[in-house]
Amino acid sequence: MSTYKIATIPADGIGMEVISAGVQVLKSLANRFPELKFEFKHFDWGSDYYRQHGEMMPKDGLDTLKGFDAIYFGAVGDPDIPDHITLWGLRLQICQGFDQYANVRPTKIIPGIPSPLKGRTKGDLDWVIVRENSEGEYSGHGGRAHKGFPEEVGTEVSIFTRAGVTRIMRYAFEIAQQRPRKLLTVVTKSNAQRHGMVMWDEIAEEVAKEFPDVTWDKMLVDAMTVRMTLNPESLDTIVATNLHADILSDLAGALAGSLGVAPTANIAPNSPYPSMFEPIHGSAFDITGQGIANPIATFWTAVQMLEHLGEHQSARLVMSAIESVSSEGICTPDIGGKATTKQVTDAVIDYIENH
Repeated sequence: MSTYKIATIPADGIGMEVISAGVQVLKSLANRFPELKFEFKHFDWGSDYYRQHGEMMPKDGLDTLKGFDAIYFGAVGDPDIPDHITLWGLRLQICQGFDQYANVRPTKIIPGIPSPLKGRTKGDLDWVIVRENSEGEYSGHGGRAHKGFPEEVGTEVSIFTRAGVTRIMRYAFEIAQQRPRKLLTVVTKSNAQRHGMVMWDEIAEEVAKEFPDVTWDKMLVDAMTVRMTLNPESLDTIVATNLHADILSDLAGALAGSLGVAPTANIAPNSPYPSMFEPIHGSAFDITGQGIANPIATFWTAVQMLEHLGEHQSARLVMSAIESVSSEGICTPDIGGKATTKQVTDAVIDYIENH
């Protein structure tokens, strides 16, 4: 029997609803496969915790999480608390504290979920976006001086290290090598950012020599938005900086039908620390508590978690359930359906239990 200790951190807004749904799906898997077992531990960290304690998570939070096999995360953000406090106080603290440097965001058109791209169907858009997750534009370096005065200045310093760029390039090439098309696009902005991004380009060329079977090309980030929209079938695996991939992956989710179906894995490769799995969408306070939050992204995130844990059969079953339920039109309102979170969850569980 394989037993996995999973830390659940629903955090804010609809995170509570979708993580609860995800846990139900994982428990149904454990019923379906007796050799599979999950031990869940809930953590109430987030904006409500901040209101009570003045911090998003306790000071020993990372030490607490070290003993888990994976972290299942909901969403962070609260309309009454500045975003830089909520994001840096919880999600980014975990990502950087555990050196989860590879942020992996698969995107594809799922049957039954219409893409806004005219004439595009399943197979026309099937990408994996690899985002550098530890430095770059979100390194946290910089500061402000002369606050409140006309000469006030704020700096936000992008950090690109040879070690950081090399490891994310190698990770992206490895993913591309494992996919059928063996195709990688490196996103850059080296025409305007002549130091860090030029080094980014140079390291891509160096790492590419280790992967002669992978075909790769380079694309400026602004031109990449056009290519993603007008020629999606020309892309497969994509690697970009922390900021660029953050923006491009939201575009990718929208092109596939909704951010409500877009998953994320924050991976700490070859590390003793747990990786963290979360949907891309935010806390969505405008629909919190209405029972209509789309749980598909959270279920697909569970697929990534299962694959990371080596449970490939279970991962395939959940992905099949997602595609089957969506193709039957059992969808939440954000993608044109009328189903509730519970109805989508129940349908996915029913598929798992009967296949």
